[in-house]
Amino acid sequence: MRFIKFGCLVLLALSITGSKPSKSSSKLNVLFIVADDLNCALGAYGDPLAITPNLDKLAQKGLVFNNAHVQYPLCGPSRVSFMTGMYPDQTKSKVLRLYVRQTIPDVVTLGQKFRMENYHSIRVGKIYHYHNPRDIGTAGHDDSFTWDQTVNPYGRDKVEEYKLNKVKPDFDGATLSWLESDGADEEQTDGIGASATIDFLDTFAKSKENFFLAFGLYRPHVPFVAPKKYFDLYDINDFSVTETSDEYLKTIPKPAAASLRARKEQIDLDPALSVTIKHAYYATTSFMDAQIGRVLDKLKETGLDKNTIVVFTSDHGYHLGEHGHWQKQTLFQDATRVPLIFAGPGVKKTKKSVGAPVELVDIYPTLMDMVEMKTPSFVSGLSLTPFFDNPDSSIRSSAFTELQVDRGNIKAQGYGIQTTRYRLNQWEFNGRTEYELYDHKNDPEELKNLADLSSYNAIKDSLSIILNQRIVAAKIRPIGLGRQINNARPWNEPKRFFPKPK
Repeated sequence: MRFIKFGCLVLLALSITGSKPSKSSSKLNVLFIVADDLNCALGAYGDPLAITPNLDKLAQKGLVFNNAHVQYPLCGPSRVSFMTGMYPDQTKSKVLRLYVRQTIPDVVTLGQKFRMENYHSIRVGKIYHYHNPRDIGTAGHDDSFTWDQTVNPYGRDKVEEYKLNKVKPDFDGATLSWLESDGADEEQTDGIGASATIDFLDTFAKSKENFFLAFGLYRPHVPFVAPKKYFDLYDINDFSVTETSDEYLKTIPKPAAASLRARKEQIDLDPALSVTIKHAYYATTSFMDAQIGRVLDKLKETGLDKNTIVVFTSDHGYHLGEHGHWQKQTLFQDATRVPLIFAGPGVKKTKKSVGAPVELVDIYPTLMDMVEMKTPSFVSGLSLTPFFDNPDSSIRSSAFTELQVDRGNIKAQGYGIQTTRYRLNQWEFNGRTEYELYDHKNDPEELKNLADLSSYNAIKDSLSIILNQRIVAAKIRPIGLGRQINNARPWNEPKRFFPKPK
């Protein structure tokens, strides 16, 4: 109960700081929900094992984007990108532990734009970068200009880190780790965050104030922690992890291979251990889904669903042993592809998902169009509103992602595009340019690099032209952005520490 009380105290402290005057309005509100390290292992995306009834219901009410990709497959850069509607080469943010205004101090972020339009902008949980789980309970690398109010939940999962099962003794934010927790949902960090979000919805239902309410979850990011009942939803024998031979690594550029072997303790895991970890990821995803369900139920209960746009996404994808890799930071679709669902006013219900490539930078201009605000001139994304009338629309031919690899003697810059059928990745290192080309029609798992096959030369050449055009466009200095600061140094304080068992 002490965790629930803590969440309530946080809300009480925030409530006395004051808020914008109440104003009844017919303008649309926004509920923006962001998961952490979530791939497309959801029922709505066709995963046969995933138990995610709440997001599946949201998808049935709205529109599913089946080919949505992040612009950088790493938490900090991706979140800065979608909160500003710009590419990482424009935000100058490509590493962790950068505050958004260290590199683009004059930017008007998504939440800040709503504030300027007399909306109440609120963050509950993780929207900008946090070192998860280390910074749980703090503001992480948040941006105070984006919000009127914030809540930093802190729950049982953080307190009980000493109980974790893990693949190496020294636990950090990228260590594969898991725990079947005791207690109730409301004692977990995301459960407390959901309760806080619910309280805000109750408040807005009474005040009639317009809101941009961002609910950022910390799961299913490691450690994979959820109450035991979510583990019990699954039969662990239903899970398997495909093993990939290291011979495969010889068929792809060295930077791509290096990205797949970044963490030694996660290479060649025992098959039984791999299955245990994958089971924990799915259990944690189901727990996350349940917290979102609590919030969506409250949205409907209050009647706010009738004038509230709901957006759901994740900061990047996640490997679960595919290509012999766990987690993110690759240019394979396992790391770049994310769920993206829009629902609510203005979004027609349809049984058809969108197969055209889209990007998370598109969220900013889409919301601007939906609430009839002017999109800032610096925003590079494109509005997704044409899809709301016709899911067969197209606004671009490819989705664009980049990644830097700095491992050992390999320092490389990678860029990739995803079309409706193909993925082309281009790597620049040691004065050389090398490619990966995958045909998703025949190889959805991206295991056959076709870049050096003469029969695919024409496709590779045409896609490389598109890719290089995208690279040039993504580097253009946006009009109206203001200052861009190169080579900003990450804010590395406080120093990392490893808690000792009690």
